Amino acid sequence: MNIDYALIGARIKAKRKERLMTQEMMAEALDVSVGYVSQVERGVTKISLDLLAEISSILDCDISVFVSGTAVSGENYLKSELSDKFDMLPARDKKLVLGMIEMMMQMQQ
Repeated sequence: MNIDYALIGARIKAKRKERLMTQEMMAEALDVSVGYVSQVERGVTKISLDLLAEISSILDCDISVFVSGTAVSGENYLKSELSDKFDMLPARDKKLVLGMIEMMMQMQQ
């Protein structure tokens, strides 16, 4: 099973920014370099569960926030991100997106 580390990193970055924390502050709290934090957030580095648990503690959230739905072959892969972004669209754009999805599905047949 493949894991989307870029998605995990993007979630870490979003939560870090939500907490008004810089990469420098995160690096200091984790006792790692700023470059390492950047690599984790870009999905370049595969993060360990221990470090992910530490990040969860620093950002005061459950570890599942970062890993849920990140298995590339999983049924719910990207489902929450897609749903969140879709919900932010105006009604006319939602209709356009649905039309695009339907077209893509027809091409798969």
